Amino acid sequence: MSKRILIVEDDVSIAELQKDYLQISGFEVTIVEDGNRCLSLMEREHYDLIILDIMLPGKDGFEVLNVIREKEDIPVLLVSARAEEIYKIKGLGLGADDYITKPFSAAELVARVQAHVKKYERLAERFSQQAPDDEYLYKRNMITARGLTIDTDARQVFVNGKEVVLPQKEYDLLLFLMQNANRVFNKDELFERIWGIDALGDVTTVTVHIARIREKIEEQPSKPEYINTVWGAGYRFMV
Repeated sequence: MSKRILIVEDDVSIAELQKDYLQISGFEVTIVEDGNRCLSLMEREHYDLIILDIMLPGKDGFEVLNVIREKEDIPVLLVSARAEEIYKIKGLGLGADDYITKPFSAAELVARVQAHVKKYERLAERFSQQAPDDEYLYKRNMITARGLTIDTDARQVFVNGKEVVLPQKEYDLLLFLMQNANRVFNKDELFERIWGIDALGDVTTVTVHIARIREKIEEQPSKPEYINTVWGAGYRFMV
């Protein structure tokens, strides 16, 4: 079955070009021109990846991404003519899987889409087929540190009994650190472990995701109790 891609782009000529190349590569593609139509369509349809422009009429791409991440963990690729680092950091911080600066080649877009779809499939398969004799994850499916708990079977996170919603990569990063408590990992190690050695992106992604996790699990994100920064070395989860 063809993978379904949703393009959210108000420049019809750009969207149609992207669609043509993606269809040639075997994807099923839908185009919408604004954020509200994107969110409305997602209520009724399933997509395997979203290509989301930032500058949109009505809700901008950041607003749309924020809503998507409250409900969906599918890959989202942000595209924008804005090359400033602050835009990239904001997009990644909101849960985007990639940030592509215009102008870019259609071939590059197809390559990134293929890479993220395959990576998402591998990750989903890995979590659905973990070895049943993995005592730590399956016989004790609750990992707890003080008021923070992860239910690994349900992929849920609770802080003092209240559930907090983490997008896929934030959840994976927190789980990995909790499974390896008190051990220091540098940014390169964490990027390779969570995003994969063939991932598209850089270690800035790790910093952004750590900050987002802290905002959700720490009482005072500026004075973290769980994920500590070891200056010059990396991060560790403290128990």
